[in-house]
Amino acid sequence: MAAKTSTRSSGFRCSECGWTAVKWVGRCGECQAWGSVSEIGAVTVRTTAATRVERPAVPIGQVDARRAEARSTGVGEFDRVLGGGLVPGAVVLVAGEPGIGKSTLLLDVAARAARSGEGRKVLYVTGEESAAQVRMRAERIEAMAATLFLAAETDLATVLGQIDEVQPDLVIVDSVQTIASGEVEGSAGNVTQVREVTASLIQVAKARGIATLLVGHVTKDGSIAGPRVLEHLVDVVVQFEGDRHSRLRLVRAVKNRYGPTDEVGCFDLSDVGIVGLPDPSGLFLSRGTLTVPGTCVTVTLEGRRPLMTEVQALVAKSEIPTPRRATSGLDSARVSMIIAVLAKRAQAPIVNADVYLSTVGGVRLTEPASDLAIALAVASAVKDQPLPDHAIAFGELGLAGEIRPVSGMPRRLAEAARLGFRTAYVPRGVLGSGPTPEGMQVVECDDIRSAVRAALQPVHG
Repeated sequence: MAAKTSTRSSGFRCSECGWTAVKWVGRCGECQAWGSVSEIGAVTVRTTAATRVERPAVPIGQVDARRAEARSTGVGEFDRVLGGGLVPGAVVLVAGEPGIGKSTLLLDVAARAARSGEGRKVLYVTGEESAAQVRMRAERIEAMAATLFLAAETDLATVLGQIDEVQPDLVIVDSVQTIASGEVEGSAGNVTQVREVTASLIQVAKARGIATLLVGHVTKDGSIAGPRVLEHLVDVVVQFEGDRHSRLRLVRAVKNRYGPTDEVGCFDLSDVGIVGLPDPSGLFLSRGTLTVPGTCVTVTLEGRRPLMTEVQALVAKSEIPTPRRATSGLDSARVSMIIAVLAKRAQAPIVNADVYLSTVGGVRLTEPASDLAIALAVASAVKDQPLPDHAIAFGELGLAGEIRPVSGMPRRLAEAARLGFRTAYVPRGVLGSGPTPEGMQVVECDDIRSAVRAALQPVHG
């Protein structure tokens, strides 16, 4: 029998990240937040002796690997992000801003899993909406299924009771911040409650092999609300991205114990539901047929998927002492660096000019391979001259003005050729890395000055 000894001591916890300390401090030692550390009362510290083992350890060769095989959710783009599907017993945290489409996507996943023909039961627990509201959404997006069970609960004990009653293969909790346990103090959504609810659901999921999807809110800065330990407890963290005023939604995995973390899923959110986009490159290009100064198309790699993205730039005379540098969909710090390199290495007259940069379709560019396209878009806007028709550019820009090679060059060129692009401005060395698509002219550039000269010189001719 296990022997336990206990001592009691007081402690303090940060309400933002869950960091604990033995004495009060004004600033959290983990997240550096001021005034967030408060006393949590008496804490019991126990030392537990060894007890009888119910499930003894087995040789690794005798472990059934089939229990870790992923099962498709029925949504191809979601499977791509998860690494092939949902693994039994896996706990997935789906995070995103309110109204971005998390509930719509997961309701669609629940219905497709219930209609898969494998006799799978799905339990959808909603803590933010009534059962009637979820039913109306399910009818609107055609997500009705006979083995899809719906429960509107906010008590953890009741949710666990529903799992015992239904015996589902998949559980969806929307959202984890609305569920509260009566065993711990505090209201739903605080650090203690979120930790307790998540730990209880993870224990049930692992013990019974139930795949579980947890919806999580995000804060104003885009991080997942609640303690950071929540992200460490779950197996997969999936992030929803996209402009609420745009139909495009991007879903990417920022943590994945069962697959890659560099894949992205593209979805189109409309009144009739959310639909996966296997070929979304056209959404990131402008609809105009005329070539306009200040635009340049680049090819980015999201995992193994190449995406065509258009960058637009506008350069105007500044009326204030400090010129504006406004960006949308781009890293403002990297844009400032590119503008400085253009001014110093290519003698572009933009030091005293306002520069506005944006991407088309609401996509966010973070890959350094888009540096050359940004620079050429700004140079085209400065000269008020468009780049050649059907041209693309990709390459990393250094502070010395050099253009560095990037990975996946053959894949980028092949995607551009498939969509009808015929000229590519790339770093030197691309021609030797693989076959060039038929009908595409590849212009290798050593530095930013030669790239600007090559891209804008044909206009004069």
